[in-house]
Amino acid sequence: MKQTTLCYIDNGTHFLLLHRVKKQNDASHDKWIGVGGKCEADESPDECMVREVREETGFEVEKWLYRGIVTFISDVWPCEYMHLFTISQWSGEEVVCDEGDLQWVDKARLSDYPTWEGDRIFLKLILDDEPFFSLKLTYKGDDLVAAKLNGAPIPLPSQMS
Repeated sequence: MKQTTLCYIDNGTHFLLLHRVKKQNDASHDKWIGVGGKCEADESPDECMVREVREETGFEVEKWLYRGIVTFISDVWPCEYMHLFTISQWSGEEVVCDEGDLQWVDKARLSDYPTWEGDRIFLKLILDDEPFFSLKLTYKGDDLVAAKLNGAPIPLPSQMS
C-alpha cells in the first residue's frame, strides 16, 4: 500500500490549502487539500512531510504534530496510508506551487471549499484537537461509503445533513 503525507499549515485562524488544478490524472483534481505527497524509499513519514512542505510551499518546518493516520480505500484509485500532520511554526517565503494554487483559508469556512468528503471528518478531528487517531475511509468513485474512527463505524458527513 502506498504511503503518503498530508499536512495542514496552521497560522491560528487559517490553514494553507492547495487547490489541485495543475496536474493531469490527479485523483484530487479541483479539490482543496493540504500539502503533501508520496513517501520516497527509506523516507519516514515526518521526513516526507518536511520535504513535501519545502517543495510545495518553500517553507522550512520548525514545529509540527503528527495528528493521525488515514487508511484510504478506493475502487478507482490506489489504496494508501495517509499520515496527517499540522504545522504551527515555519520559516521562509512562500513559493508558487507546480501542483496547484496555494491559498490561506479561514478555518471557519473550510466547508465552503470542494474537498473529499472524508477530509471533512479528519479536519473536524484536527480542529477539535483530538488525540492521535486512526481513520479508515472507503470510497466508491468519489463517494464516501464507509468510515471507521479508531476501529468503530461513524456516521458520514453526508448522513448528518
